[in-house]
Amino acid sequence: MQFGIFTVGDLTTDPTTGQTPTENERIKAMLTIAQKVEEVGMDVFATGEHHNPPFVPSSPTTMLGYIAAKTEKLILSTATTLITTNDPVKIAEDFAMLQHVSDGRVDLTLGRGNTGPVYPWFGKDIRQGIPLALENYALLRRLWREEFVDWQGEFRTPLQGFQSTPRPLDDVPPFVWHGSIRSPEIAEQAAYYGDGFFANNIFWPKEHYMKLISYYRQRFEHYGHGTAEQAIVGLGGQVFMRKNSQDAINEFRPYFDNAPVYGHGPSLEEFSEQTPLAVGSPQEIIDRYAKMRDYYGDYQRQLFLMDHAGLPLKVVLEQLDILGEEVVPVLRKEFATNRPASVPDAPTHASLKAAAEKASTAEFAQVKSAGGAAFGLGSTTKAGA
Repeated sequence: MQFGIFTVGDLTTDPTTGQTPTENERIKAMLTIAQKVEEVGMDVFATGEHHNPPFVPSSPTTMLGYIAAKTEKLILSTATTLITTNDPVKIAEDFAMLQHVSDGRVDLTLGRGNTGPVYPWFGKDIRQGIPLALENYALLRRLWREEFVDWQGEFRTPLQGFQSTPRPLDDVPPFVWHGSIRSPEIAEQAAYYGDGFFANNIFWPKEHYMKLISYYRQRFEHYGHGTAEQAIVGLGGQVFMRKNSQDAINEFRPYFDNAPVYGHGPSLEEFSEQTPLAVGSPQEIIDRYAKMRDYYGDYQRQLFLMDHAGLPLKVVLEQLDILGEEVVPVLRKEFATNRPASVPDAPTHASLKAAAEKASTAEFAQVKSAGGAAFGLGSTTKAGA
């Protein structure tokens, strides 16, 4: 089970002070937060990709490359890489490069994005969002798995004998999560390829995500990648903590009330009841998130959104200390308890490389066995090999 942080990189005024960080201050804060995630013993830092104010992370691989140089174990990921408006060739090359820079500590979450104007900025039509996601990913997979690619599709110019460079580290492509808030087509895509499915899980009631994840699990099994319980699931989450529950509520309320996404809507109490937002003591957070597998089954990755709505860096770092020292260790034990041995761990470069080597060895043995049988050598030849 992996735990970590994802950021949307919003540039928001602190409602308690009226101060707004500069773009430079916000970007540097995200770099500090990523390093803190490793320091407190968590596993993953993921950044969103946005090309519109008030968000700043328009170049995820630039940011993650810097973080790679400042960390040793942290898995570098994205909360969304826009598969619709980015060229699959550029995604293939950027993330293969990041693999080499980070010694394999990288995966990514593909998504369509939720900002309509971005599409025409990159010459795309939002009405083609789903077809773009499907076609672009089909090409991306080939670019990572085939040395030379011939391609002709609907949304980009054809490729003839194209080789993306650098090639994936150890010939093992980065693991891909497909992120979605509401689209069964994306859950279907993740299941078809045997990839991971990441449910944002911060805005809507659990019943909505239960249906979407259940559908993904069923289709994962349908396509022969394993049982439904072996499907690779990740969840988002949202917390704010203080030793005393009421202190947490009082401190977080002005940030919630003025947040650019959900401010000026339901009350903090209503939103906490209807969504996975949890504000309270560390034990209340543990109790709330330990129940997630009751709803979604055993899963592989839990990411939390914490640095948003104008929260100052000092407060975010305090939150990470609480999360890393008091909450995550207990949740690791909770999720490990009675976890079926058949449920896989979250994929890493090392595990994917080992699986590829095992498959290659098995294929070689099968070919050798078939060749020996063709010459009437049978088991004697295999025993002496």
